[in-house]
Amino acid sequence: MVAAIKSGKSGSRGEPEKTRAAILKAALEEFAHEGVTGARTDEIARRAGVNKALLYYYFKDKEGLYAAALDQVFSGLHERVASVLERPDLPPRERLLLYAQTHFDYIASAPVYPRLVQREFMRSAGRALSPAASRIMERHGKPLYSRLEKLIEEGISAGDFRKVDPIQTVTSIIGTIVFYFISMPAQHFMHAGDPASPERIAARRAAVLDFICAAIFTPAAAQKVCKP
Repeated sequence: MVAAIKSGKSGSRGEPEKTRAAILKAALEEFAHEGVTGARTDEIARRAGVNKALLYYYFKDKEGLYAAALDQVFSGLHERVASVLERPDLPPRERLLLYAQTHFDYIASAPVYPRLVQREFMRSAGRALSPAASRIMERHGKPLYSRLEKLIEEGISAGDFRKVDPIQTVTSIIGTIVFYFISMPAQHFMHAGDPASPERIAARRAAVLDFICAAIFTPAAAQKVCKP
């Protein structure tokens, strides 16, 4: 649970960046656990340590706050991985592994992120994405997918990757990175110990990279960058 920030300076209009950040942090937790429908603005304000009126001062309504929280997740990821995917000094094999590490570490730093995204996709199941999610995916999701698909194509041409379907491969890579964090409750049930412990997270990270190497890399490329 996000520690409530004591009311006072953070709950005023005098420090807008600090107040907005506190509200978004609280909103991420609440939306990830309760979804948009179940989330309560009273609880978000309490977690953030601000007056409820400030939620509507910084964000028009609950949907606006939800859209801002979702945007923070995707924009943060895009910012982290874009610089990796655009590095011309690295061959495709190294770029792909560095991307996977960066994406994994981003989620591991805040496991609430994939839960929020999962709830959004479940909310849209069988239907089109919500207008807010559509805008966010257009701004951040599509460029990321496009860069990854081009990287797979480049790696195939360079002889680093097997002749795989770039679209299916990108989906599989992202699923391999994200699923562990979405399935934390099941991981608790199936295996003793804390799946969120540093040791288990490190083991999962290594397993993700190993899986990508085995599934996508040619033997020659794997020998150069993948651990035996």
